[in-house]
Amino acid sequence: MFRVAADSLEAYLAFDSGRTADLEKLHAVMRKAAPSLKRHLHAGTPAGEAGMRMKMIGYGQFRYAIKSGKQTPWPVIGVALQKNYISVYVAVTRGGKPLVSCYAGKLGELRRGGNNFSFETFDDLKAPAVAALFAEAADIFKADKENPVRYMQGD
Repeated sequence: MFRVAADSLEAYLAFDSGRTADLEKLHAVMRKAAPSLKRHLHAGTPAGEAGMRMKMIGYGQFRYAIKSGKQTPWPVIGVALQKNYISVYVAVTRGGKPLVSCYAGKLGELRRGGNNFSFETFDDLKAPAVAALFAEAADIFKADKENPVRYMQGD
């Protein structure tokens, strides 16, 4: 796993100066499409606890119970630097399936998983479709704060 050594949002954004502009362009789309989802550094789950340890830029936040019974915070939308691309994770569903899958092939994505997509540069993306995804995710989360909790818990 690609590790970003950063202890603040500013340090994360500066970690790979060649991709800072891509992160900021994506943020501009997010800020306009989903202003209710506030940007923060998601520091990952602490060692010794269940969950993903990777750091990422988070937008919005919810808490869900992990197997130990403890609760852990997670971003509604997360943006993570990878070695050769940037990944966007969306923890929201529509009709019981991951919201990202509803936008498959429309985002300009390099690759896509059930709840995520990746791109090399912001200019590869279809910004209007990405904005629509972000806006829909924010609307779903605003209407149903438990939507991502159910998704993360596999219900």
